Amino acid sequence: MIISMKLHSTKEEIEQVCERIRDFGYKIHAIEGEERVVIAAVGIGDTTVCLEAVEAMPQVEKAVRISAPYKFVSKEYRTERTRIRVDDCEIGGDEFIVMAGPCSVESEKQIMQAAEGVARAGAKLLRGGAFKPRTSPYDFQGLGVEALRILSRVRRETGLPIVSEVLSTDDVEIVAEHVDMLQVGARNMQNFALLRRLGLLRKPVLLKRSPAATVREWLLAAEYLLAGGNNQVVLCERGIRSYDPDLRNTLDLAGMALARQLSHLPVIADPSHATGRRDLIPAMCRAALAAGADGLIVEVHPDPANAISDGKQSLDFPSFAHMMETMRN
Repeated sequence: MIISMKLHSTKEEIEQVCERIRDFGYKIHAIEGEERVVIAAVGIGDTTVCLEAVEAMPQVEKAVRISAPYKFVSKEYRTERTRIRVDDCEIGGDEFIVMAGPCSVESEKQIMQAAEGVARAGAKLLRGGAFKPRTSPYDFQGLGVEALRILSRVRRETGLPIVSEVLSTDDVEIVAEHVDMLQVGARNMQNFALLRRLGLLRKPVLLKRSPAATVREWLLAAEYLLAGGNNQVVLCERGIRSYDPDLRNTLDLAGMALARQLSHLPVIADPSHATGRRDLIPAMCRAALAAGADGLIVEVHPDPANAISDGKQSLDFPSFAHMMETMRN
């Protein structure tokens, strides 16, 4: 349920309404605006009776049922678009934000070169994997904690905020210590233990869509984070599984646009993982911009031909700079 309080309601009046809602067994989550407070009530109970009781209270302007299965993520809960601050960068605001960098941190020299190269072209955040989930157990798994320490040094020298993936609940604290935004990869989109743990965190989370997930499942995964109290969530469309052998995945622009229509959360696109081909990335970046994305996350490497992972879907510096220039025009 969504309960809109009357203009300039006092704290005492708001608490009276919250207590009445709790009497029916619901949990409370409130959004405080400049003039009005909106209360979301989530739980299992007699919704009709609760709505009638709460709407009869003099402090309440309106009480409505949330029809979507995802409550806090829904636009019914928050009509204004959410803006997520990552250091000095705002995702979901007026600026189209690009995050860029290599699939994985290979060395301090490599990631420093990447940071300087993507920053020159206009990227606002540096991406770099420390822990890498790989299909084969014999593939490079990342440098782990050492990569996180390298990323911290690079951030201090360049000023670029860092986004990096967390794979396990055991690693949440150490990753959060070194990065500005924690990424939940496609393979972990429905790792509910990890989502619950990140819901307790008060730090931005980038939630990638699983290649087999529906838009509803994606939004419900985000609901775990918001229901836990972390409302700093950015959704990322990174391609759905298809039958085409020439593409790694298929960038679902319609699904991305739908998620943005159904939710107040920012939505960005990852054309690198969606296509698996560097020659298609610039066109898909422009398509995502045209479809209303709030930003992009793109793989860029100083030497893609010799990258340890994802070289085929990584842009070099000149290609990335040219792509960024075409998107500004």
